[in-house]
Amino acid sequence: MMKNELFYKVALSLAPGIGGVLARNLVAYTGSARQVFSEPHKALVKIPGIGEVNAKRLKNTSIFDRAEKELAFIEKNNINVWFYTDKNYPRRLKSCPDAPVILYSKGNMNLDEQRVVSMVGTRNATDYGKMICDQLIHAFSERNYSVLVVSGLAYGIDIHVHKSALKYNIPTVAVVGHGMDRIYPSLHADTARKMLETGGLISDFPSETSIDPSNFVRRNRIVAGLADATIVVESAEKGGALITAEMASSYNRDVFAFPGRTDEPYSRGCNKLIRLNGASLIQGIDDLEYFMGWETTEKEKVVQPMLFVDLSPEEEKVVELLKKEGDLFIDQISAELKIPGSRVSALLLNMEFKNLLVALPGKIYRLK
Repeated sequence: MMKNELFYKVALSLAPGIGGVLARNLVAYTGSARQVFSEPHKALVKIPGIGEVNAKRLKNTSIFDRAEKELAFIEKNNINVWFYTDKNYPRRLKSCPDAPVILYSKGNMNLDEQRVVSMVGTRNATDYGKMICDQLIHAFSERNYSVLVVSGLAYGIDIHVHKSALKYNIPTVAVVGHGMDRIYPSLHADTARKMLETGGLISDFPSETSIDPSNFVRRNRIVAGLADATIVVESAEKGGALITAEMASSYNRDVFAFPGRTDEPYSRGCNKLIRLNGASLIQGIDDLEYFMGWETTEKEKVVQPMLFVDLSPEEEKVVELLKKEGDLFIDQISAELKIPGSRVSALLLNMEFKNLLVALPGKIYRLK
């Protein structure tokens, strides 16, 4: 029986011992997920990182049995599936070296929204933390931003982020540490269902995945990788929110933290991040706009084209680089100039409004 390409993509993601790096290697060497399973054993062994053990695993037909079961679940429950080579795989996440090879989602979401912000924090949210969530998301609504808010559906700050987003009609997505066959914690199932209209749930775990603490650490890379910026609202000195912040920083994304009282245990993590330059201090939407370049971008939308353009020092660097190199992607500009990718995006958008740049298909930028 002929299987479609999705079947082989799911099968590759389920192969034991084959993580994201090896899966990418296999596809790079063979050309597609389907071809991985057609490749002769001798050829598989020679692919870097595969060897005899993994080659034998890939020839085990039990992978196909599990894939058939997962595909039936996907079709029955209208689950969306994105493989890392697909055009609609989230562009911000695709640039992360440890991004999952496959994503499952349920709902109605745009993961390539103009602005994507992750908000994370302690499971022991205080009234102060809840107030921050509400005020910041309310500000997104007041400014009429096209923004997607990402969190993790956990107790505490996460669930208050989602509830505030629903309250102010801001699209919101939860990255969960299990498959799409359940909601954990079950207490948040009603909120999760409401999120499906203009947001929803995302996971890289298949159905029937056991609830395990390590899953929630693993999912944090997606929370960080989907966003331009990660905001830590409240955190103890150790916790998942700080892990997410560290991951976001490793992806060259912006990290922000709200300060708190020095004697408040659930502000110590934020205060530590700020003290050690692991995050920029923000107190509200004005600070976020300043750091992300949003304020300038919004104003430029209503300004008539200028006859003479004044460039900021950062914009001058971009212009000089494009003069020298020609067409470049955002991540290439970010790496060359050592400017966070989200800041580069804001600069480029601003320069488009100034009629200096043109974005080609695939978001390659060049001087006009």
